[in-house]
Amino acid sequence: MCLLAKIVVIVGSVRSERQGIKVAKWIVEKLQDRGHQVSMVDPMDLELPLLDKMYKEMKSPPVKLQELQKIIQDADGYVPITPEYNHSVSSSLKNTLDYFLEEYFFKPSAIVSYSVGPFGGILAGNHLRQILAEMGMPAIPSQLPISKVKDVFDNDGKLLDENYERRIAKFLDEFEWYVSAFTKQREIGTPY
Repeated sequence: MCLLAKIVVIVGSVRSERQGIKVAKWIVEKLQDRGHQVSMVDPMDLELPLLDKMYKEMKSPPVKLQELQKIIQDADGYVPITPEYNHSVSSSLKNTLDYFLEEYFFKPSAIVSYSVGPFGGILAGNHLRQILAEMGMPAIPSQLPISKVKDVFDNDGKLLDENYERRIAKFLDEFEWYVSAFTKQREIGTPY
């Protein structure tokens, strides 16, 4: 059983007809159903400029960025939702992640990917796995790819493909195990 945790779901697209917001809201709901405190980070709301300086390098960060830093810092784990753009992650997701570094250390992440095609953004997820490891928030072994995302959710974001109910349950069970393990180890101490 997992400790109730603070989880941050990070939306990876700012496109006008983005499908990822439906995926993100569904993930938030599933995590809340399990009793977790969930924050959703949407780069569209943040309006972050292209990265010039990381948060720690800024003398007077904007209020929105200060609020985001607190959410990221206080989290026990992260669920980035990545679309697949040209076989990789979106620039908006990478830009949002790159504002921080030490805030992520020794906390797990769980990758959810999606695409309009049949492979569910698996290539973007593989790239994101490398990025997250380098940032200190290694991804759990499983990934939740959502293929043909437009067929999985309706226009209001309601799940249409019930097969994903079973898949999300197993995926979140695994994520919770890692969140619990990392939380207990952070209480003992970290290498640096």
